[in-house]
Amino acid sequence: MASPMCLPWTWILAVSLAMPYINASSGYPMLSVDDILAASKVPFSNAEFNKSIAARGVSSSDLICLPPSAGWFGPNEEGKRVVKVLCYSKESTPNFYMRPIEGLIMTVDLDSMEMLKFSDTGRDIPIPKSSGTDYRYTAQKKEPEMEPLNPISIEQPKGPSFKVEDGHIVKWANWVFHLKADQRAGLVISRAMVRDSKKGELRNVMYKGFASEFFVPYMDLDESWYFKSYMDAGEFGLGMSALPLVPLNDCPRHSYYMDGVFSTSDGHPAMPATSVGDIQKIRETRPKVTLVARMAASVGNYDYIFDWEFQMVGLSGMLMVKGSPHQSLYQVPNQDAMSGPLILENVIGVVHDHFITFHLDMDIDGANNSFVNVNLVKQRSLPGESPRKSYWKAKRKIAKTEKDAQIKLKLYDPSEFHMINPSKMSRLGNPTGYKIVPGGTAASLLDHDDPPQLRSAFTNNQIWVTPYNKSEQWAAGLLVLQSRGDDTLAVWSERDRHIENEDIVLWYTLGFHHIPCQEDFPVMPTVTSGFELKPINFFESNPILRSAPAFEKDLPVCRPSASS
Repeated sequence: MASPMCLPWTWILAVSLAMPYINASSGYPMLSVDDILAASKVPFSNAEFNKSIAARGVSSSDLICLPPSAGWFGPNEEGKRVVKVLCYSKESTPNFYMRPIEGLIMTVDLDSMEMLKFSDTGRDIPIPKSSGTDYRYTAQKKEPEMEPLNPISIEQPKGPSFKVEDGHIVKWANWVFHLKADQRAGLVISRAMVRDSKKGELRNVMYKGFASEFFVPYMDLDESWYFKSYMDAGEFGLGMSALPLVPLNDCPRHSYYMDGVFSTSDGHPAMPATSVGDIQKIRETRPKVTLVARMAASVGNYDYIFDWEFQMVGLSGMLMVKGSPHQSLYQVPNQDAMSGPLILENVIGVVHDHFITFHLDMDIDGANNSFVNVNLVKQRSLPGESPRKSYWKAKRKIAKTEKDAQIKLKLYDPSEFHMINPSKMSRLGNPTGYKIVPGGTAASLLDHDDPPQLRSAFTNNQIWVTPYNKSEQWAAGLLVLQSRGDDTLAVWSERDRHIENEDIVLWYTLGFHHIPCQEDFPVMPTVTSGFELKPINFFESNPILRSAPAFEKDLPVCRPSASS
């Protein structure tokens, strides 16, 4: 097994709104680190704020304030670049996210650094306790509630199988691609090519692929929560939010680490870890260890492999929680009115969504491609035709225009989705292509006229296809902070441009509905999803038949410990 490069995903395994097109879009550039740090200090010079904090018994030295984005909720909120500032208590814990000061919220003008609005509606809600919130290994005072695991190591005696040339060109097996860090997208993979093992030539697969936008709306109508509908890439920048990866926990041995160097607001180069100030200092990880019980069965002409996986919990971040006056559900008169489950005394885990839209500029054997919806259509057999009553056929439909390629996934109306090169045929006459295989995903349940959904209308469908346009890379538009949704993927696609046998871009949205639970405290277990890009008539036959299996002679000699 080749030692993987340490990336958030490998590129193969991740990895209708009727509005007129508007050239001059709304919105502002993403928040800079300077914006965030300056806005977080504004409340401390406000007398009303300090009085409220003192009434809650919180020392200013234990206070930390952060400015999430404000979204957009109508014309009354236009004309100023603003953020909402929320505060937490860090007394006796580094995990201040679990100790919100509920109902205290300030609206700050980012240009004048003035407080525009002060709201304090939560004085009767206690600040959640600090006990049990510290997730660091050194802070755990009890023995682990499980049998300890011995360290495990997967070695590669001859070194890694991949090479990195010129700092960015990655070569592994038959793959060659360019890898770079991006201030907004985080990680960008481009010029992905695979060498045909029979012909020996490099063939184009994807010109550029990256996460174009994240949309995270919370489901709470309270004054201090309704605006929480974040666009992580366009408002904060995934690259600027990057953290250093931890050897042996985030990544195995032989991993290659690549620095991301970005521009600060004053034009100076900086690495993300050195540019976030004191907001995030703690970085602690655990390795993911999985016990697999496997059985392989060969039934006729098919092999089936069954894996039952027992997983350790991996860490993935903190919930955004809401303070509550209730310590248990027995005290809640109307549980249906809660915006999420109670996950700790005085703490509600507000239900929310996560959507990630990927920009996949596929170039299958060249730039001119087509999108094919291969629909699985149920058929009824004719009387007397067969003992079978029903069957299905695959019916291919090539998308002529953008609206033909606006796809909502349906379990009982399934399709395969192929990107093909209609001018490049296999020896059997099939067009060469790749198909996108959706993984577990979710659809947004918000109304299309809800302001957060107007801004994130790119999640109205799971699949879109657009003609390539260098100005159309960001699904939420070029400017996202306080945008109105007038420059999104949904707006561009309404022009219904021609996409058959053109240079086209495939967009795919995966999503999660998150209903928090007690196991999400104090740090959430890892949740995973993804999609696959798989060849479809791209090769003349299975290309991996010549890859060698592993043999004992290829590995170091290991002796088992004495068995009982």
